[in-house]
Amino acid sequence: MVRWICVLVLSLTLAVPAGAEMRVPESRVEISMGFVPVVKEAAPAVVNIYARRVVNTRSSPFRGDPFFDEFFRDFSGARPRVENSLGSGVILSADGIVVSNYHVVGMATDIRVVLNDRREFEARVLLSDEESDLAILKLEGAEGMPALELRDSDTVEVGELVLAIGNPFGVGQTVTSGIVSGLARSGAATGNARGYFIQTDAPINPGNSGGALVDIEGRLVGINTRILSRSGGSNGIGFAIPAALVAQFVAQAEAGNTAFERPWAGISGQPVTADMAEGMGLNVPGGIIISQLHPASPFAAAGFQAGDVITAVDGQAVNAAPEMIYRMSVAGIGGETRVTRVRDGAAEDVVLRLGAAPEVPPRDVTETGARSVIPGMTVGNINPAVIAELDLPLMAEGVVVLEPGRAGLRAGLRQGDILRGINGAAVEVPGMVEPMLEASGRWLSLDVQRGTQRSTLRFRL
Repeated sequence: MVRWICVLVLSLTLAVPAGAEMRVPESRVEISMGFVPVVKEAAPAVVNIYARRVVNTRSSPFRGDPFFDEFFRDFSGARPRVENSLGSGVILSADGIVVSNYHVVGMATDIRVVLNDRREFEARVLLSDEESDLAILKLEGAEGMPALELRDSDTVEVGELVLAIGNPFGVGQTVTSGIVSGLARSGAATGNARGYFIQTDAPINPGNSGGALVDIEGRLVGINTRILSRSGGSNGIGFAIPAALVAQFVAQAEAGNTAFERPWAGISGQPVTADMAEGMGLNVPGGIIISQLHPASPFAAAGFQAGDVITAVDGQAVNAAPEMIYRMSVAGIGGETRVTRVRDGAAEDVVLRLGAAPEVPPRDVTETGARSVIPGMTVGNINPAVIAELDLPLMAEGVVVLEPGRAGLRAGLRQGDILRGINGAAVEVPGMVEPMLEASGRWLSLDVQRGTQRSTLRFRL
């Protein structure tokens, strides 16, 4: 009995090339090879990335002081400093399209990519997105590159064997093995990345970022992005961005986009809890209950109402807003998605046409002049596109600070602040801001909304 159990376990860990038939290993040589065939297939397409950027930093004797740092931050001279980052990437096409993490190559001025066979290429960023923590690169002068096949990540199941390939700690290309230990992890990763992640217990360490998570047929199922750790090392919980989203990034990069465009939902809501489920006619808690809809939302156009529950998108269950946005992002702008709605206990599938957040009304961007009380401040109308970009309240209206400028920052203004009034008069359009500032006497009063909080800033001129 023990012998047959051992044979079964070994048969599961034996890697096979794409298209090959899974079978019990027939010899000691086959058993000893382990994951060798899949590593030989996948490793040449995983690259090391060395990125560099120059940033201007200010040195101050009060740096870090909770009181004086705020007042003296603009008085010290800016000094250029070189920041280096080390990570991994995956080649996806023979002509040198590479995917990596935004936190590896974002804002880099110099990117060098080193292949498994030690060839080196300069690279440039085609498209990047901080929120998704993905970036698409193009190797200069590359042709005939080894590339990985993308697998439909919706077919990945918990318990599948996977390999993580990357360059941890800069020691060189390294392969670790494990299983898929969780799916639909939203909000679990650290940093700026938000959305839906594949969780794995394959050891992932600093430097693995941007590397490949592959199945036992050598197909890419995800891009390693983060670890959950208190010590900074792998504790058995790593996160990968699914290949389905990577495919959408590649499609937009090849279409000429330089920034990732995700469909706009135009709704707000909250997860359905166990206490709420019974009153909504749900057998089990799950889904998102809609609390607000913007008038321009595609959900509003499809007949959704506040109180409706969204339980699935394209047949995949959703229990949090990041999961829903992920599903919509995979479908892409201009595509259609099938949303399962529950209203009064009855479930119904509704087809939505997806699009970007509309630029209506026009932004009408205006910048204050050099002689203004607050020079160099840029303001504009609030529209759905601005709401999405600046993460404003869904139903926000009015005039928003797009860039406060140095004087605006010193005055306490921040990007995303909504200007409700100047010296007691309501601000209705961007063009009113500069004349109202010029009309200030000895005092300036700004009525500002930040998020859901309102406050008044007063200054003596």
